[in-house]
Amino acid sequence: MGSVEKSELFRRLPSVDELLRQEGMPAIVAHQGHAATVATARALLDEWRERIAHGELTVEKVAAVVEAAPAEIERRLKAAMGYSLRPVINATGVILHTNLGRAPLSDEALRHVAEVARGYSNVEMDLEDGERGERDVHVSWLFARLLGEAGAGVSVESHISQKKRDVGQPTTIVVNNNAAAVLLTLNALAEGGEVIVSRGELVEIGGSFRIPDVMAKSGAVLREVGTTNRTRISDYEQAIHEKTKLLLRVHRSNFEITGFTEQPSPAELSALARKRGIPLMEDLGSGDLFDLHTVGVHGEPTIAASLRAGVDVVTFSGDKLLGGPQAGLITGDHELVAKVRKNPLFRALRVDKMFYAALEATLLAYLREDYDAIPVLRMMRLTEERISERAEHMVRQVQASAAKLSVEAVKTQAVVGGGSAPGARLPSRGIAISLPELSADEIARRLRSWETPIVARVEDGRVLLDLRTVEPEHDEVVLRALEQLAASN
Repeated sequence: MGSVEKSELFRRLPSVDELLRQEGMPAIVAHQGHAATVATARALLDEWRERIAHGELTVEKVAAVVEAAPAEIERRLKAAMGYSLRPVINATGVILHTNLGRAPLSDEALRHVAEVARGYSNVEMDLEDGERGERDVHVSWLFARLLGEAGAGVSVESHISQKKRDVGQPTTIVVNNNAAAVLLTLNALAEGGEVIVSRGELVEIGGSFRIPDVMAKSGAVLREVGTTNRTRISDYEQAIHEKTKLLLRVHRSNFEITGFTEQPSPAELSALARKRGIPLMEDLGSGDLFDLHTVGVHGEPTIAASLRAGVDVVTFSGDKLLGGPQAGLITGDHELVAKVRKNPLFRALRVDKMFYAALEATLLAYLREDYDAIPVLRMMRLTEERISERAEHMVRQVQASAAKLSVEAVKTQAVVGGGSAPGARLPSRGIAISLPELSADEIARRLRSWETPIVARVEDGRVLLDLRTVEPEHDEVVLRALEQLAASN
């Protein structure tokens, strides 16, 4: 193509103003904004000029791309202006998947968040007397009931009133995550003093955050006792001296030590703490209100069990086994929790009304014993038979509509995840898929690129979709994605 012909092609390109006057463009401008639309149109024109310069566009192709410009501009704007944070379908079999947001919220929690966030709320107002209140009251009474502090026969209404009268000493307070809860509690109760902890409990949580580092930031001094695999109650007792301010027990929720091991029980540590007049704190991490033994998961102590054993202050997460929003909960002895709450760091770490709304709705489901309303518990409680029925149905559907795919219903092992119950496995079912033309990694990538991304895992050269973590209402979405995958190859 000669230079004269290229000049002619350049002249055939519209100006930005001409592009904006094309059919359909005013609506795009109105929806996406004038500045963003103009910038996208200019970028598109620059690309066309580049393609003309490289001899990639003919007269006919120029006419075609100009005619299709509104659709292309709209597509680019949607991609550029769309949300980065998107819902995905978790087909990994990891129930509390940290990279996928851990615990999904219940429908009731989402409704309560929406109604509270849409307008004003009584987050810090006592509606009875019109005075300023404390936001802790919205969940503190619920934790009290669930952890056994409320006496038998005490009504919800009277318990709320009691908590309102006693807001200076809330049973439970809320901060933004469990690391914050540990940091705040250590700073409030042990700054400048020593905290005794077993070497076998100096854990590292996600993102390379380590208990010794958190403790250093709190202003407390770490005093390690025992060995990695064996720590006796005598090790704690011999380490106590005038600078000791706290005994700390850290639940090893994200790994196991097996074999030649020894570890004092919470009751033994509590007895020692009482004897020496030192508070005992336990970082439970996951925070279990539900008896997981009923679903075959062992080794996760409940919050109530730790408090009954005599632990003075317990910290745990809201978005793990509890099944609520990301939060750090601090509960236990009224005086100690009140001291933690008075710490200036509390205001920097507290959460807003939306977290309280989601947490309140989640706890009310526990109070009603409506465990299937909480997605995490519902997934753990699913029977193998029910999941198997779904897997077989999906295989039949794929075989009927996407014959190119090799698909098979398979047995799988789901895990709790999120640094919880590391040794636990939940028998599950899934579907394994493969395509002769594509590698398993490429299939997994294409599923992640679906309109609602589907995150699976690769095993033995096949893509595995574990249905324990796929909500039943998403089965049809997965089927459509698999059909499209087969049709595109």
